[in-house]
Amino acid sequence: MAISLRGEHLKRYIEIGRLLVKYGRSDLVRDAGMEEILREEGEPLPEAAAEHGTAAGELADDLERLGPTYIKLGQLLSTRADLLPEPYVEALARLQDDVAPFPYAEVERIVTTELGVRMSKAFSDFDPEPLAAASLGQVHRARLRDGTEVAVKVQRPGIREQIVTDLDALEDIADFLDRHTEAGRRYGAADLLTEFRRTLLSELDYRTEAQNLSTLGENLRDFTRIAVPCAVADYTTSRVLTMGYVAGRKVTQLSPLARMEMDGAALAEELFRAYLKQILVDGFFHADPHPGNVFITPDFRIGLIDVGMVGRVAPEMQERLLKLLLSVSEGRGEEAADTAIRIGSTRTGMDEARFTREVVTLVTGMQGATARNIQVGRIVMEMTRAAAENGILLPAELSTLGKTLFALDQVGRTLDPDFDPNASIRRNAAEIMRQRMLKQASPAAMFSTLLETNELVQRLPRRLNTILDNMAENQFRIEVDAIDERQLMAGLQKIANRITLGLVLAALILGAALLMRVETTFRILGYPGLAMLLFLAAVVGCVLLVLNIVLHDEHSGRK
Repeated sequence: MAISLRGEHLKRYIEIGRLLVKYGRSDLVRDAGMEEILREEGEPLPEAAAEHGTAAGELADDLERLGPTYIKLGQLLSTRADLLPEPYVEALARLQDDVAPFPYAEVERIVTTELGVRMSKAFSDFDPEPLAAASLGQVHRARLRDGTEVAVKVQRPGIREQIVTDLDALEDIADFLDRHTEAGRRYGAADLLTEFRRTLLSELDYRTEAQNLSTLGENLRDFTRIAVPCAVADYTTSRVLTMGYVAGRKVTQLSPLARMEMDGAALAEELFRAYLKQILVDGFFHADPHPGNVFITPDFRIGLIDVGMVGRVAPEMQERLLKLLLSVSEGRGEEAADTAIRIGSTRTGMDEARFTREVVTLVTGMQGATARNIQVGRIVMEMTRAAAENGILLPAELSTLGKTLFALDQVGRTLDPDFDPNASIRRNAAEIMRQRMLKQASPAAMFSTLLETNELVQRLPRRLNTILDNMAENQFRIEVDAIDERQLMAGLQKIANRITLGLVLAALILGAALLMRVETTFRILGYPGLAMLLFLAAVVGCVLLVLNIVLHDEHSGRK
């Protein structure tokens, strides 16, 4: 039952094992056969972390120490409120992968290699000091030869090899959890890792982020208060991303004077409306709008940067999400619970009634809160957690949506402390529906409908001829998947037979009781003989009837 320990991953196994011991899952370490290996290291096993908030903060710190792969894993887990308690979700959502920058010499080498030209040929100016440094790369301010100001993101050297190695080690652990633990099977550890691998490897290809910038900019072109930088295609490769420079300050770093000069309420409304369009109309949204990725430009617009992490929503899911958000915003808890159940899939032990009660309590409690305290994202995340606890598996899109809305709530309140996301959803619902209808009425959608109509028209004459021929020859049949009449009549016949037999047995018992008073020379055990025979016949009949009922019902239950 022990995990297969590969030598090249042994260090990672040990680090993860110590982490599991610290956070109360020493049973997994023991089942994986790693307990002795940890003790052989010579260092004492870590003490159990404290409860709730303190432990959650320590977990975030520990993941930061393990490196970029585990920072990104923590950020992914922060979207899964169905897997972790609320304090852990909040702590992991604040994970920031700010690390020490790597040397400028490495930056120059990577940019030169990737672009195929010297730095001086590509840029008229390139700032050696990075604007920001993260675990996957760092960003430098530069100027193209034509004078355009740009931001250049350069991938950290050796990061791909490190992440691939870490992912291989995590894959071994996920497979072990799926095979040998109930939690692994319930939540699908291997599936979770597959999603994580896809997301992380996509972030490592800066060409994907460049395409995301282009798509997001096109989708939000009508929002005049929102700025999305454009990627410079000729200066972008898988390891170097060059995009327009967005001047400004993080939304959390605004001075009181700047807050007075800008229209925070209008900016918050514009941002929330833009995200509703992204999620419910475009099906493509910026999935990480935490305050560090939202800038306020000098002309008081909102700048969205770092779109390596995006979410996608299928058209069918968009309609259900819109219905869910409207139900939540209007306080219809039972309707919200019903929509969530329809969105998800059920597992063994589903408790629909309990889930509905929890959602009703959650949504109803929100109605009494002030605008300052309403958090739509938190409610969606709590619904996801309640669903998992009651045997309902909601899709990953809903968890990502919850985290996105939660971060959006925080940004909205930073811009306007009185911002009410519920009211914004209700205000924009009609516009969202109009845009969805226009999208469905696009030339491509109409052409698809025409193709289907053409197929129907071509096949209709033959089908009508077949129906009319069958009707003329008295061979037309309609099959209805309803109750089997023969089986129903057989069941009613058995019920009638049992009732009749019960009446006969009751008559025998009543007759025997009356004959007890009739004096006769024929006696059995000192009682009138005929009465005793009737009693005996009634007893035998009752026993046979009971045996028939028990055996027949047991046989029907097995079928």
